[in-house]
Amino acid sequence: MPVVRLTGTIMATSGPLRPSLSLAGVAGILDKAFAMKEAPAVAISINSPGGSPVQSRLIFQRIRDLAAEKKKPVLVFVEDVAASGGYMIACAGDEIIADPSSIVGSIGVVSGGFGFVEALQKLGVERRVHTSGRNKAVLDPFRPEREEDVAHLLALQREIHQTFIDLVTSRRGDRLADHDDLFTGQFWSGLRGLELGLVDHLGDLRGVLRERFGEHVKPVVVQPARGFIGRRLAGQSLEGGSAPGASLELAGAGAVERLAALAEERLAWSRFGL
Repeated sequence: MPVVRLTGTIMATSGPLRPSLSLAGVAGILDKAFAMKEAPAVAISINSPGGSPVQSRLIFQRIRDLAAEKKKPVLVFVEDVAASGGYMIACAGDEIIADPSSIVGSIGVVSGGFGFVEALQKLGVERRVHTSGRNKAVLDPFRPEREEDVAHLLALQREIHQTFIDLVTSRRGDRLADHDDLFTGQFWSGLRGLELGLVDHLGDLRGVLRERFGEHVKPVVVQPARGFIGRRLAGQSLEGGSAPGASLELAGAGAVERLAALAEERLAWSRFGL
């Protein structure tokens, strides 16, 4: 039985210090999993606090396209968390199975950042921005917020949120409970998620696969193809040492941006107590 593990925050780019989920990163292993002709189904294990709504939907759509093309049912298993974009991907499953203590839901849209206006003033630094369009510096963290910029962002979030809601309702349908907080960004345990219709069953991957397909079923984690350099990087990381180039990830230009991205990723997990 092919098993695809989707773990990490969801974003278009990644690096040695920021492994993440994107369509480009998972397309190959999804293709390999669904290409196993003798497999009666494909199991997908998810552990993600969310991230990019675009990449989340692209991964969701690729899973559904492959399921239709290969005519294979998809069983999604939630590990610690499938929230926000992670839950969007989980909806690609014909069934969603979670641990009672898993975290599911968070059907909403969030945008976060930092403001450094007063910090620059205290340092005596002047911010200089030159644009050929009055909206090219919207929400610049080094300039005061404008009400019209925030209003535009909130309108954009509402559109993305509605797309998320439509996707969940189209996949879960009558299984969803009538609950006022279902689409407010609230999140729940797997046990409560079962009552709300966000998941279908409680259990673990090995136990459910044995129950469905017999005691001799063998879950096989589908691995991405890696060259020599990729294997060396993976090997050193698993042994606990620093992967070559990891120190470079924080060195030179852009170090502040990368540190901010790491902090944002850490925040994404910590929202769910992880």
